[in-house]
Amino acid sequence: MNIAVIGTGYVGLVTGTCFAETGNHVTCVDIDENKVNRLQNGEIPIYEPGLDTLFDRNTRQGRLTFTTNLAEGIKGAEIIFLALPTPPGEDGSADLSYVLGVAGDLSKIITEYTVIVDKSTVPVGTAEKVHALLAENLSESLFDVVSNPEFLREGVAVEDFMKPDRVVIGTESARAREVMGRLYEPFVRQGNPIYYMDERSAEMTKYAANSYLATRISFMNEIANLCERVGANVDMVRLGMGSDTRIGKRFLFPGVGYGGSCFPKDVQALAKTATEYGYDFNILNAVMGVNTKQKQILSQKIIAHFGGSLNGKTIAIWGLAFKPNTDDIREAPALTIIEELLEAGADIKAFDPEAMDNVKAVFGSRIQFVEEQYEALIGADALAVITEWPVFRSPSYKVLKELLSQPVIFDGRNIYDPKTMAAEGFYYDSIGRNTVQAN
Repeated sequence: MNIAVIGTGYVGLVTGTCFAETGNHVTCVDIDENKVNRLQNGEIPIYEPGLDTLFDRNTRQGRLTFTTNLAEGIKGAEIIFLALPTPPGEDGSADLSYVLGVAGDLSKIITEYTVIVDKSTVPVGTAEKVHALLAENLSESLFDVVSNPEFLREGVAVEDFMKPDRVVIGTESARAREVMGRLYEPFVRQGNPIYYMDERSAEMTKYAANSYLATRISFMNEIANLCERVGANVDMVRLGMGSDTRIGKRFLFPGVGYGGSCFPKDVQALAKTATEYGYDFNILNAVMGVNTKQKQILSQKIIAHFGGSLNGKTIAIWGLAFKPNTDDIREAPALTIIEELLEAGADIKAFDPEAMDNVKAVFGSRIQFVEEQYEALIGADALAVITEWPVFRSPSYKVLKELLSQPVIFDGRNIYDPKTMAAEGFYYDSIGRNTVQAN
């Protein structure tokens, strides 16, 4: 099939590359000339494990191409995916200007039947708005609008796309359903379902799924905070809860709050939608409040440990991305934590395997970036672990003690065992577990 993908951000690039991998010809369109030039030269602007292999193969074999020309990009396309940004406004609502702007442009250049697919995460009712814009200049026989939300997890997005748990397709058009079914058939051969539903239900499904997962995370963070007060161990609580088949084991790990491009934005947008329809979504308001406070937990622990001021103290930071296996720092807890440590007077030495360039764009010379994880520890008064990259999980405790000026560790992701840390001679403070002193 001939496919156009409008937008080469995270979702658009993964979507286009993975569709090309199953034999389709995909043209990706973006207005950013510099980005398109980089892509044409084989340079991927994001870090996503496994994407480079698929990208190289499909660009080399001519199935994946890039252009800044919209009319050229959609020429001959049977399906056009809108993978455009929907950033949150000041009131939390999703900004649809990019999506609706492109829809208006498409209405002037489409000449044969095309399925227009909202791949971006968009509020309920967006498909109808896109349809109305297209219908201003096009006969309704020339297009259908479909909602096809993505459920990609950064760090495993290629696997998620190639082997999806489910595919959600929102359309009430039999013709569009047939086209979309042919497109996705290679991805569900192992029997995972394609759910067909109306457009509004598909749009709500994405927001409901992400908001529920954010709620689980925030609930466990609240449980962890209470565990510290009552002397319980959140790891044991998590195991006990997760073994209940009604609950399950996933998204029960406490930490320093959720971040990224999806959860914060989608929770805000769903809450805003509820307000617009006269419904007070109390749980989501609480989730957002809990997450804001949770991002401050680790910095508060560090500041309190050093008597309320970090003047003259150096804090080593391991992990800057909002999660492992990505360079994405959107809404990353590390940004909040670093800002609060700086305000308390600390000097910061930071390391992350992939995200340092992005954080440099935020903090510039206000913090020191190092090229190797242990380099961050030299002369530091404490280590703060913020992102649970695999490379941090099995450190040399001997080297840690030799390089730190004090054997003090604050673990925002609970990646170390408290008993081990005590036996190795560390002061160790984590989330939802008793603080341990060196033996």
